This record gives sequence, C-alpha cells and structure tokens, in this order.
Amino acid sequence: MTNFFDDKISDRLGGVNFGKSTIIYKFELIKRAKAAAKKAHPDISLIDMGVGEPDWPADNLVVKVLSEEAGKPENRWYADNGIPEFQEAAARYLNKVYGLSDLNPSEHIINGIGSKPILAMLPLCFINPGDILLTTVPGYPVSATHTKYLGGEVFNLPLLESNFFLPDLSSVPQPILKRAKLLYLNYPNNPTGAVANKEFFKNVIDFAIKNDIVVVHDAAYGALTYDGYKPLSFLSVEGAKEIGVEIHSLSKAFNMTGWRIGFICGSSKAVKAYGTVKNNSDSGQFRVIQKAAIQALKHTEITKNTITKYSRRFNLLVNALNEVGFDAKKPGGTFYCYVKAPVGTENGRVFNTASEFSEFLIKESLISTVPWDDAGKYIRFSVTFEADTPQKEKNIINEMKERMKVLKLKF
Repeated sequence: MTNFFDDKISDRLGGVNFGKSTIIYKFELIKRAKAAAKKAHPDISLIDMGVGEPDWPADNLVVKVLSEEAGKPENRWYADNGIPEFQEAAARYLNKVYGLSDLNPSEHIINGIGSKPILAMLPLCFINPGDILLTTVPGYPVSATHTKYLGGEVFNLPLLESNFFLPDLSSVPQPILKRAKLLYLNYPNNPTGAVANKEFFKNVIDFAIKNDIVVVHDAAYGALTYDGYKPLSFLSVEGAKEIGVEIHSLSKAFNMTGWRIGFICGSSKAVKAYGTVKNNSDSGQFRVIQKAAIQALKHTEITKNTITKYSRRFNLLVNALNEVGFDAKKPGGTFYCYVKAPVGTENGRVFNTASEFSEFLIKESLISTVPWDDAGKYIRFSVTFEADTPQKEKNIINEMKERMKVLKLKF
C-alpha cells in the first residue's frame, strides 16, 4: 500500500524521495562507529575528543536564580521577543566585554532561543527565491539550509590554512555578487579555531557596502580566546552596525548549551525584521531562563574560569598531537583544535578522506574526533572532554597519545 504521505512532503525536504536516501550523514556515522567500537571493546574506555559542547554545567549562581524564579507566578507569561531586563543585561555585557557602548537595548537587541533559531530565521528576513547566501566552509550549516528551503542558493567560501582560515572575498565571481544578499561569518571559527582581526572586519564592511550585502556574524565563541587574543566584536568596527548583525550565545561562554538562550544585536532595521519573524515563529524563551541568563551575564568570571581550563587543556593537547606527528597549533579561540589528517599508516593503510581516518581512529583506538573534508582533509579535536581535575586531563590526553603512537601514522 502506498503511504499517504509519499506525495505530500515538500520538495525542499526531498518530495517523493524524502526518507529514501541511503546517504548517512557525518555525525550519524560517528555515532554508529562509537557504538560499534564500544561493543567490540567493552573493556576499553572511549576517549571522546569530538564533543561540541562544554563539559561543565552552568554555574551554581545561575542555577540558583533559575530555582528561585521558577515558581513565581509573574514568570508564567509568554515572553514574546524578550523581557527588557535581559536586553539591558545583554547591552551591559557587550559594553563590558567588547566595548560596545552605543547599542540601545530596546532597539538593537532581541533574544533568541539559542543562536541556532536566530540563524534559521534570518534567511526569512532577507532571502527571496534566487538570492544567494555567501557562507564559509567548513562551518555551521543552519543558515545555508534555510536559504535553500526558501528557494535561495548557497555559494561556499572555503577556509584555507594558506589564508589563515579567512574567506577570500575577492574570489566571488561577479555574477554571484550580483545576486548575493547575505554573507555569513563565524569568528572565532568553528571548526578551525581561527580568529579575525579589525582589518579583516573592515574589509568585510567595505565588501558589503560595495556589493549591497547584509553581514551576519555568528559570535557564539566570541568570548573564548587565548594567549593575547582578545574578544572582538564585528560591531566594534566602524560601519558594521549599518550593514550587519551579530549573534551571541550563552551556550559556550557560560556553559549553558541546553538552556537555549542567546541574542541578536546590530542594525535596528535588521533586528526589527528578525523580531517580526520571531513573533510569528515562537512565543519567547521562558522568562525564568532569561532571568538566570541575566545573572550569568553579570558574572564574566565564569567565562574566565572556563578559558583557563580550556587553555590548559590546549597546551597538553597540542603537545601530544605534535609528538604523534600532527602539525598542531593552539587556536586563538573556540574549544577546537583543527589539524590535517594523516595520509595513512606505516603498514600501508591509506586514508583518502578525513572521514576515513576518523572512523579508523574510533575503531582501532576508541578515540572519537570530528572529520572535515570541505576544504582539505582535517580533523577536529575538542578540549571539552570530561575530566574533573587537571590530573585527569593529563591522564586522558596521555592515554590518547599512547593509543595513537601505536598506530604509526604517516603525514
């Protein structure tokens, strides 16, 4: 019997072919490989260096506010586009951390249920059928996915090591520029760990003005920087607020991934457009979570403590990877270390892709990483593995190193 929905699914989801694809996506492949490795080697612990969220929970100061506010009757109402207190706290935070002093909370800032929904809604604000989104690869694909849903097109800008993992905006062909409507950037960058500077952002602004393109800067990892790199907002560069928006999240800097709270800031017109779409998409984040987030934004020492931990782990990880043969460098930001995958092993095994190496590493050594083959063969190691003491951090990374040494990798 033909399924009732066989001819009902929208074309943007595949239409009649929805659910029939045999393609297995990267993170599902990793999940399956991890499960198989654990089953085959139940006596060996899996070292998960692929985790993309903090290993610490939210700070007790934040949890306390959540607990205190949860039962108050005035917090039960719809929050819609956010409570003013949260917008004001976000503005104070941006001033304190990024030096942004000219943002009007009610005009330039609106909350979101995490940064992912914000990125999903922005194409609805700007993309018409046939318009083009310029986006960096490798990277977070949400805005690209929703651009395609809307009948738009996506033009990929590869992030190459030779260009410090910054996009080459001069490489965009003129016919593409004529239809380009949005430019998506993310710095500090997932997965490369690269950071941008004011000179790059200035070039972005000039490019956007010349080509009439809106800039969306995803600053989810903005506050996580190391060794002399300071948090830098795109909006701190002259002209940015006129042509773009920036998205901030409490997920990474305040260890609040599952709480789903973030905000957009920048051009008042663009923020208002986002607010209009948001009003027709959700009824706002629970007021209690917004109030707990206000407490987090007041306490930037939470982020400083997290940075200290990640920096310490990076020092251990980079040294260990280099001992094995990788060419690893401590990143300027995020919690990711992005390195070229080996070409094979000394016993003749060849890795044609980073994905092949990643699966091999899980199967042979029970070490989980995330592969990227979008702009070269690279592997992402994360320092968000679970370890509750500095000594355990050392133990885990030493164990990872010893397991990889046995593989006799070739580079």
